[in-house]
Amino acid sequence: MNNETIKLYSSYNNALDIKVVNGHFATNHSHINQYIDMTTIKVRRKMALAAARSMATEYISSTIVDTIVCMDGTEVIGAYLADALTDNGIVSMNQHQTIYIVTPEVHSSGQLIFRDNLQPMIKGKHVLLLLASATTGKTIKKSLECIQYYGGTISGISAIFSATPEVDGYPVHTLFDTKDLPDYQTYSHDDCPMCKSGQKIEAIVNSYGYSVL
Repeated sequence: MNNETIKLYSSYNNALDIKVVNGHFATNHSHINQYIDMTTIKVRRKMALAAARSMATEYISSTIVDTIVCMDGTEVIGAYLADALTDNGIVSMNQHQTIYIVTPEVHSSGQLIFRDNLQPMIKGKHVLLLLASATTGKTIKKSLECIQYYGGTISGISAIFSATPEVDGYPVHTLFDTKDLPDYQTYSHDDCPMCKSGQKIEAIVNSYGYSVL
């Protein structure tokens, strides 16, 4: 994939940046015209810390967070977010007054599951969902259903980037949104104008990265 890469800074925190590539890309749920590379935010210590501190400001001290469920490889941010929430006065009801950071297992069928050893960290807990990106909101919806199935209560949703402002009545707090990427478009697989015009898909993409076709 030799397309030009553009670096964009967050309007919420100019210490954070993502790389954007224009093209024709396929996700699990849609086709998109821009691939967003957020690798450095997820794995670079300084940037992950800055991201976590920005996310923490969205939650007031009356919010309760017992567990952070991390999707899309956001565990580094999740650990820093737990610290930042604690520093901001967020209360945990856990016995040890600390926040759990967990990730569900993805079954071969695509179903999200928590094994028996992790289920006590969800059942009866106030859970914050953390994701890298959301285009259609389907991943968020599936994650919420999983958390609620195992008995968790949703405290909030945070993402590095989201094209949808809310899912099932829960606001999605983001570091980047469509105001930062005004040209970002998402289409259903069967109603993609790029496909209709004969433009070939360049890569299969998700929040972990891309695979060139």
